Amino acid sequence: MTWEEGGTVTADPGQVVLASEPYRRLSYTWHSLTPDWAKTVGLSHDVYARLADEGRSKVTFEIEPLGALTKLTVVHDDFDEGSVLHSMLSQGWPGLLSSLKTLLETGEPLPKPERAAQGR
Repeated sequence: MTWEEGGTVTADPGQVVLASEPYRRLSYTWHSLTPDWAKTVGLSHDVYARLADEGRSKVTFEIEPLGALTKLTVVHDDFDEGSVLHSMLSQGWPGLLSSLKTLLETGEPLPKPERAAQGR
């Protein structure tokens, strides 16, 4: 898998799809955290160094029918004990998923908030 965020591309052989069942399930390893990525998202050197020491985690999306609706379940797991990344993502995923819901309902995502630099 290759990631693009804010003009920064991150490619790493450890970023892989673990399971893919079209229209039903997608599971992959969470992306590599590089110095360029850290700079793009505004992380301090200290926070980046702590994140770089953590093991790779896993994300799974599952889609299933729920009557006339569709249910999306997102699980992000396999974090190291006391993970800094887990703490950061627990604040990032809700906004991202809320924006996805708005996009699906209205055709427009939520406006992106000003990104405050993390760990400064």
